Amino acid sequence: MMTQNKLFSVKDLIIVISGATGVLGASITKHLALEGAKVIVLGRNKEKIKQLITTIGETPNQIFSLVADVTKEDELDNARIILEESFNKIDVLINLAGGNMPGAVITPQQTLLDAKVSELQKVMELNYMGTFLPTKAFLPLFLKDLKGSIINISSMAAQRPISRVLGYGSAKAAIDNLTQWLAVEFCSKYGADLRVNAIAPGFFLTEQNRRLLTEEDGSLTSRGNQIINNTPMNRFGEPDELLGTVQWLASNASKFVTGIIVAVDGGFNSYSGV
Repeated sequence: MMTQNKLFSVKDLIIVISGATGVLGASITKHLALEGAKVIVLGRNKEKIKQLITTIGETPNQIFSLVADVTKEDELDNARIILEESFNKIDVLINLAGGNMPGAVITPQQTLLDAKVSELQKVMELNYMGTFLPTKAFLPLFLKDLKGSIINISSMAAQRPISRVLGYGSAKAAIDNLTQWLAVEFCSKYGADLRVNAIAPGFFLTEQNRRLLTEEDGSLTSRGNQIINNTPMNRFGEPDELLGTVQWLASNASKFVTGIIVAVDGGFNSYSGV
């Protein structure tokens, strides 16, 4: 367990997390459940959610499934009704759903003319609307107590434009702005206890980027080497290295914190390359 300190406790908090079936989401889900939170895994693929819960296995009474597409407002409205009937309120929303598409990437052999507008739109929809819509849909559940914590997921590509990832970087930059806008809006309308922050992970190996950053034998690709050479800690992050930041933002330990984007990046964002 992370800590027994009550200040950092998430015990009995009702936490909804989207995008939990990936490497990082699974690690966060398991940790929060082991810390005593009631974790509701929100996703559109019922089988993937079931597989995640089965894989975690150690806390069957702490993890629940909720099927909805984060880009579909009607499905999220139905999900809110289910949440209200089952839990009455929620305490934390982690908007982890996101991703990229090939047509929203500009490779070294391509130019902007090769960008696929339809795929760029899908990347913006998944990352930006997939954060905005759950926040909008579940806001009434936070307003029951006028308190809670919303944690969005940004990226290093938002703060330091990174080659290739045109659509993803643009969408995550919008997440930074949305996070700060919502933080101010919610404080002014609902008081200081409803907070909105974001985490900007550095480079973690996931199923989505592993083939881009590592060879089949585990050695680094040229892009992987570029990243490591610009990361002062000289390595990729491990999934469990996000857990402390997530727990801090979810708990009362950060009750005077809103509108920030926390870099968990091994120093990548601080290094100029010189």
